Amino acid sequence: MIDFTWKVFSQTGNIETYLLMKELEDNHKGTNEPNGDNNMVEFDSNF
Repeated sequence: MIDFTWKVFSQTGNIETYLLMKELEDNHKGTNEPNGDNNMVEFDSNF
């Protein structure tokens, strides 16, 4: 999944995709701590 988000970001330059990739990396490493609603990700409707 991280490779896919990197590929999409590299092709589109969409910063939201990059931030999603970083969040996925943090979750994969076990360093992401839940902070309530701050963990929700909204996808770009123009994607």
